[in-house]
Amino acid sequence: MKVICISASNIKKAGKKSTSLIACQTIEKIIKNRLKRDAVQVEIIKLVDVELKPCTGCGQCFEKSKCTVDDDFNNIYSKIVESDAVFIVSPHYTPIPAKLSILLEKMEQPVFLHWFQDNSYRSKIYKKPVGIIAHGGGTEEWMLQSYKEMVLDTIANALHTIMMDVVGVDEKWSNGVVFPVKEVRKDKDSIFPVQLYDWADIENRLTPLVEKVIAKAEKRD
Repeated sequence: MKVICISASNIKKAGKKSTSLIACQTIEKIIKNRLKRDAVQVEIIKLVDVELKPCTGCGQCFEKSKCTVDDDFNNIYSKIVESDAVFIVSPHYTPIPAKLSILLEKMEQPVFLHWFQDNSYRSKIYKKPVGIIAHGGGTEEWMLQSYKEMVLDTIANALHTIMMDVVGVDEKWSNGVVFPVKEVRKDKDSIFPVQLYDWADIENRLTPLVEKVIAKAEKRD
């Protein structure tokens, strides 16, 4: 089984300390250690490292089955197609990072064009299970609902359009999970806040979603 985990953060200076990246690594840890799926291959894709070009609606993807001007997108999309399950980890921006928006937009275009011509059309990512994880700068539990509405719902709506199977945990978290910041501090040497996380707690929050996504992927096999 192959799993793709997309780190949607676009903050270059974060490097290996990127929250989205560490969350992806935590998902891999859950799969390997908690779920004991040693044979599962997990590939992390960092959108910060790629240059995606916005869709211009040229329509050439309908005939070519790929974007004719964006090799980075084609590479990511081919990996998603070849995978058994996908995770997307996204910070709250406005409301989601620009590169993730471009990725979702370009995944949607060929699916919509083919479906519009033939309503029985099913894409190569049809019903592929996907788990969405969001995070923001909030430290309080009540703030997580805001990130659900701004981040999870936004991404889930796009994924529903392209016919993927958005996996939830329960009735409240029906389209993914959100994890909080433990503490936010000011840094006298930087204009940016310092965010501290309880990664043991986050691992516990992510585990039920990871379990359900992997279970659905195994059933598809």
